[in-house]
Amino acid sequence: MNFNKRTHNCGELRINEAGQNVVLNGWANVARDLGNLIFIDLRDRWGITQIVIEPDSNPEAAKIGQQIRSEFVLSVSGIVRKRENPNDKIPTGLIEILISEIQILNQSELPPFHITGDSEVGEDLRLKYRFLDLRRQRLQNNMLVRSKLYQITHSYFYDNDFIEIETPVLMKSTPEGARDFLVPSRLHKGNFYALPQSPQIFKQILMVSGYERYMQIVKCFRDEDLRSDRQPEFTQIDVEMSFVNQDDIIELTEGFIKRIWKEILNVDITAPFQRLSYKDAMENYGSDKPDLRFDMKIKSINEIVANSEFKVFKDILESDGQIALINAKGCASYSRKQIDELTNFAKKYGAKGLAWIKLIDGEIKSPIAKFLTEKELKEISEIANLEEGDLLLISSDTWNKSLTILGALRLEIAKKQGILEKAKNNYSFLWVVDFPLFEKAEDSDEYYSMHHPFTSPKTDSLDMLEKDPYSANAIAHDLVINGHEVGGGSIRIHDKSIQEKMFKLLGLSDEEANEKFGFLLDALKYGAPPHGGIAFGLDRLVMILTGIDNIRDVIAFPKTTTGASLMEGSPSNVSESQLSELGLKLDLKKSADS
Repeated sequence: MNFNKRTHNCGELRINEAGQNVVLNGWANVARDLGNLIFIDLRDRWGITQIVIEPDSNPEAAKIGQQIRSEFVLSVSGIVRKRENPNDKIPTGLIEILISEIQILNQSELPPFHITGDSEVGEDLRLKYRFLDLRRQRLQNNMLVRSKLYQITHSYFYDNDFIEIETPVLMKSTPEGARDFLVPSRLHKGNFYALPQSPQIFKQILMVSGYERYMQIVKCFRDEDLRSDRQPEFTQIDVEMSFVNQDDIIELTEGFIKRIWKEILNVDITAPFQRLSYKDAMENYGSDKPDLRFDMKIKSINEIVANSEFKVFKDILESDGQIALINAKGCASYSRKQIDELTNFAKKYGAKGLAWIKLIDGEIKSPIAKFLTEKELKEISEIANLEEGDLLLISSDTWNKSLTILGALRLEIAKKQGILEKAKNNYSFLWVVDFPLFEKAEDSDEYYSMHHPFTSPKTDSLDMLEKDPYSANAIAHDLVINGHEVGGGSIRIHDKSIQEKMFKLLGLSDEEANEKFGFLLDALKYGAPPHGGIAFGLDRLVMILTGIDNIRDVIAFPKTTTGASLMEGSPSNVSESQLSELGLKLDLKKSADS
């Protein structure tokens, strides 16, 4: 098709270009026919420019202009002139284009929702028509930030002497915690590839191979239950280095984050970032990824109620549990219904109930006050800094569960009280370190790796692998920004004997370890250097940089919370012939039941 190609984009013309003949291509954002004048806002990804058709002097253009509706694709030629009614809301608002020629390159049906403005549209509809949703300015801005982050990443690690290497997408299934996505092999019937949950083992092998500094922006896949900040496929910035310690990795990361915030947000941030041990993060904030933009620390009252006759507290303490509280400042005005809502919220995190204490008009009000002595109430008030109008929320359970419940309530109160809204333009950068090497499963006595089985124990924990392995700490580090874990890494095990011991502690026999990880164990026999690294969640970084809460709004073609793609309709059925080629047969009864 013949059409005039653009000389400028729709976001760059300014008053100093007045008098120039230009050509613009784009979409009709809004068309307004006023009779004596036709105005069209022409849009492309760079911005919007107003174009004007004068029917008296250009009836041919006017005839075409009268046909134009929103989302028609246009090519326009004309002269830049000063606007009589400037629009200070857009960069091109001082000028307009007086049309000499206009072409309709393609028409559009009426879109199922408005492309312009910030009108609320149901997410399912947006995802079904994602090609239209992606025209909206907010999503385009998110994609531009994402693209800029890609460029900064390549540049920063290139400047720091890293080699960019692609690792396989089809690999052996070596479950690291979540379920693998499996890919059946046509040539090796009955056998399967797996899509990588991360390039972890390959990047360690690259260190054994002598590349010393590796990075990659890589797709990873996890077949797990989805949450608002999770996707079955996600993008990771993957980094690994040889002959380094934890401080080297942290220093490199802080330089990376500083460059991102400066180049994308023009914000100067200070390093080094604060560091908290896992234990301190849990005991103070009830989370291993705490949001430090506000205070509201957790306070333990175990010692205060150590001799309490209150049966609930007594039973918890006898089982080495945790009794702790947070002070929801100014929330004593919460009604019983609102407190019941908080109780139900806490139950989602395993709470059996929620105790509370209010101070109103100088008087303590609480359903548990009658079970506590005056001395206990006084000491609880002092440790919690209880003041007029405050509400104390008290959780009692196992150490981990009690603190996790309070950590969730801390965030919920911050949302309800507008604390997070006030802090939305602030940034809190934190390292959480000194993680336990192992974590106990909630529903069994089994232990599993808190990070992954290739994480090195701390030097002073090596002896504990024999004596008390589940008290050992790891050389691991998580980067937390505004309560989001955006990066995690560790120093890896480079000694074959320690790696074999780790597999045994995780319940793997020698045969199972060799079946799943034999190629890594083989590599560790041939001069593996000390090495470590970190991986950043690129999607989560973009969420924070754009101030978006929904991870699907920073991914061009995301899945729903059920793992479906509404636009092209995946996952979908495949034909019998395709299954036959793979040597597969569906259990149709089971599929129908599910």
